Amino acid sequence: MTSATPTLLYIDDDPALARLVERGLTRAGFKVVHAASGQQGLDRLTQGGIDVIALDQYMPGLDGLETLEQIMKIADAPPVVFVTAAQDSAIAVTALKAGAADYLVKDVGGEFIPLLQVAVNGAIRQAAIQKARDEAEAEVHASRDRYAALAAEREVLLREVNHRVGNSLQIIASLLHLQANSASQGDVKAALTNAMGRVAAVAQVHRRLYTSQDFKTVMLNQYLEALLEDLRRSAEGNKMSRLTLRADPIEIDPDRAVAIGIIVNELVMNAVKYAYPEGAGPIDVELKPQGDDFVLSISDQGVGFNDKADPRGTGMGQRIVNAMAAKLDASVERDPAHNGTRIVVRFARVSPSLAKPTGVAAK
Repeated sequence: MTSATPTLLYIDDDPALARLVERGLTRAGFKVVHAASGQQGLDRLTQGGIDVIALDQYMPGLDGLETLEQIMKIADAPPVVFVTAAQDSAIAVTALKAGAADYLVKDVGGEFIPLLQVAVNGAIRQAAIQKARDEAEAEVHASRDRYAALAAEREVLLREVNHRVGNSLQIIASLLHLQANSASQGDVKAALTNAMGRVAAVAQVHRRLYTSQDFKTVMLNQYLEALLEDLRRSAEGNKMSRLTLRADPIEIDPDRAVAIGIIVNELVMNAVKYAYPEGAGPIDVELKPQGDDFVLSISDQGVGFNDKADPRGTGMGQRIVNAMAAKLDASVERDPAHNGTRIVVRFARVSPSLAKPTGVAAK
């Protein structure tokens, strides 16, 4: 940082002119240090404490341009005002290209000294501005690096959380599966199998997030395929040999994926329970975009709606489907034209909470 009394290093082999510069700039509030050659100036510069340099061109040994080149190699070198008696503009251009902050023509009578004062003050101010800019840019880069490190750490932590939650839920689902297999009562077995499917639906989302590079979305088609595979391995798996999925590649946020997975679990298990009293039959899950919505359908070719319990009745499964549909802001309808039972769930591509304008409260 420049002191209250800035120090000027005046490099010139003319001692008389150096005395004039010292006298004039001392009155202007500078401390002036004189070096009679380029090498002396470089040696003095290594001692530190110099705020600005005025550098003559024509000197024995190193001339001004050669000295300027050496100064520019020094880290945090003070700004340089190039001074010469020559009227050759090429020297000025060369000096400025080499890194000089300013350029002026001197005279032997010292009339250039007021101009030198203006030039060195301007060079000091410009150097301070540049230093502040460099420090600000360095801080921005450092902040970006810190943010990137924090983001990477957050990603690792989120991945680990999803991994642990997914593992814990999978353990619970496995325990429910074992319990269902060992149950002798049909209604107990069915209840445990349904519970296992619900837990597996949530566990699969965390598993997807753990293995994905994106924690904000889940590939819904991959998620549903894994979920249906879990159902095929369930206690009712022998009735799901013809369980199929047709789904377009669709990305969706994890919260809605959980709701969709639970709905699929409930409606598939409902079809397993009621559609084919004599054994197994086809159960089809389909997911596709349609306009601004996504359409999810679960259908069977079983005995039909009139001959089985209403999947949207008053039982636990119905309440769960209704709750998840409300979370999705979705409609749930039965297709009366279908031969068997087909339940159609229609929901928006974008979550209603994300689609609301800023400042508008959710209803």
